[in-house]
Amino acid sequence: MEDRPARMVEAFAQQFGGAPTWLARAPGRANLIGEHTDYNEGFVLPIAIDRDLRLALRARPGTLVQLYSLNFDERTDFDLDSIQPAIEGHWSNYIRGVAAQLTARAPLEHGFDAVLHGTVPVGSGLSSSAALEVAAAVALAHINALDLTRAEIATICQAAENAFVGVPCGIMDQFIAAAGQADHALLLDCRTLATEQIPLPPDVRVVVSDSGVRRALAEVGYRQRRAACERAAAAIGVPALRDVTPEMLGAAILPHEVAKRARHVVEENARVLAAAAAIRRGDMVELGRLINASHASLRDLFEVSLPELDLLVEIARSVPGCYGARLTGAGFGGSTIALTTAEAAPVVASAIESDYPRRSGYPTNVYICKAEQGAEVAAWPE
Repeated sequence: MEDRPARMVEAFAQQFGGAPTWLARAPGRANLIGEHTDYNEGFVLPIAIDRDLRLALRARPGTLVQLYSLNFDERTDFDLDSIQPAIEGHWSNYIRGVAAQLTARAPLEHGFDAVLHGTVPVGSGLSSSAALEVAAAVALAHINALDLTRAEIATICQAAENAFVGVPCGIMDQFIAAAGQADHALLLDCRTLATEQIPLPPDVRVVVSDSGVRRALAEVGYRQRRAACERAAAAIGVPALRDVTPEMLGAAILPHEVAKRARHVVEENARVLAAAAAIRRGDMVELGRLINASHASLRDLFEVSLPELDLLVEIARSVPGCYGARLTGAGFGGSTIALTTAEAAPVVASAIESDYPRRSGYPTNVYICKAEQGAEVAAWPE
């Protein structure tokens, strides 16, 4: 959006009168590696990106929350004392759900007026929903003087999406939106919530390419795969696939499809830890190999890729200076990432922009990203 702050201030004056006093923001994310491991209590390695959700807000003395979305040109409101969901699929349910989780801990005395604008494409696999949840959480926490850790914010937002919105997501998206650091990847243990911020080499870029194929996390395919993982863990006799070794999996008697899903998760967890080690020693070639192997596993074992995602990966890998590429997010559409040198990044982007629409029939948006800072609240800039 051209002159985004000015547009948000203008909309705020039109909708609520006066001007905002605070800016709350939370980023989208690109996951370098570790797909469908988070809800299996495993490991993930995401970065926060410079596409974000922003709230221009002003606290209210009462418990009313008034929201206006610039993206949807739509206004809605709810009361913190009696939070009810909007219609199914409505964007405000992510904020309502976060508020419901917070009020279950303690009454909130202050609502707010806010204008929202997001640059994370909805349904692109870059976690627009988590960005919205986390931005709302840090906003509500700030104006109500709540002292919450980044892990608590992530847990609250995940619970909101699970319980209020009805999407059984893991905690990765909310955690990286809350706790990302500029120029770092975040190694997250999704069971213990232990983290390690790992510096990325300054010459590395992540090229994110939107396939134009939209999907919803709550669709049948995601639920089926999560159920298959739970079935495999139960059959092997462990709490989650995080606890399964390759030897245990090889000895287990599982239906063919369930065994494939479990094998992806077990091997992907190992790839994440190997990828973190590769970054620590600056070995981007090895990191690229692991990223490529992750895509093959998601395509062949977990079966969540699509021809369009495979095409984006193929185009990116054809460019010298691309270390590796794979789908990112749940799959069934959405986006891919390519790990590249800084010099190769615009070449990869140009190749995708010229070749992908012609070969797939879908439009694409391509973003050259660096790892950015996680959620924050600051005084509205003058």
